Amino acid sequence: MASRPPPRFVVRKQDDMGNRQRRLWFGLAWLGSLLLTGLVVGLLARHTAPAAVDQRQLRTLRAQIDDLQQQLVNLQRSDQVNDVATRSLRGTLAQREEEINGLRADLGFYSRLVGGDAQREGLKLQEVKLQPIAGSRGWNLTLSLTQSTRRDDAMTGNALVSVEGLRANKVVQLDWSALGDAAQKDGLPFHFMYFQQLHGTIVLPADFRPTRLRISIQPAGDEPVTRTVAWGDALSGNITTTAHGDPDAQP
Repeated sequence: MASRPPPRFVVRKQDDMGNRQRRLWFGLAWLGSLLLTGLVVGLLARHTAPAAVDQRQLRTLRAQIDDLQQQLVNLQRSDQVNDVATRSLRGTLAQREEEINGLRADLGFYSRLVGGDAQREGLKLQEVKLQPIAGSRGWNLTLSLTQSTRRDDAMTGNALVSVEGLRANKVVQLDWSALGDAAQKDGLPFHFMYFQQLHGTIVLPADFRPTRLRISIQPAGDEPVTRTVAWGDALSGNITTTAHGDPDAQP
């Protein structure tokens, strides 16, 4: 059976042509909206990207500042701890130095006490110390007496102290009765075998300028021992007792 040739004319409905045009315009509009949306998004991204970068940099800087502040606080605390430790160490060293000086003085005292030289025979005034009493004209007086370890009997007696100085531009001497306690009017009593420290208090007049001490030690049944000590030496602890006069020392 022979095939039929295609028709030369095709009849289409007018509504089909309108639908195709509408679909074409819808497609173009959709593509245009996509392009517009992309353009808007691009513009927004261009403006918001630097702001986001700035925010990140700001957070980074704040974190660095917080870290540096914490380091500064740690350093300040460490410095405070070191300062406290340094002051404590200095106080300890000063205390140890004072203890060492005291031990050296005690060592020298006991070394002289047990020494066997000829000058150590009999009774001797070993040390004289003066300490001012705050807020008064009073002074605490300490006398250290020793005797030779070769002696086997105790030493007893009294020690009297007088003070030489200037009063109204004149050299005067204040005896023990004008200086000491009425309860010790006969002097500072002693009784010892090898050594003893005597303690007393003297009070000076306000218009009196002391220059030196005269100490007279009277053992029972024996000759007295008299020594002179400069006032300044008794205050400083640099004691040199002599049987003769010392140069005047300033108070």
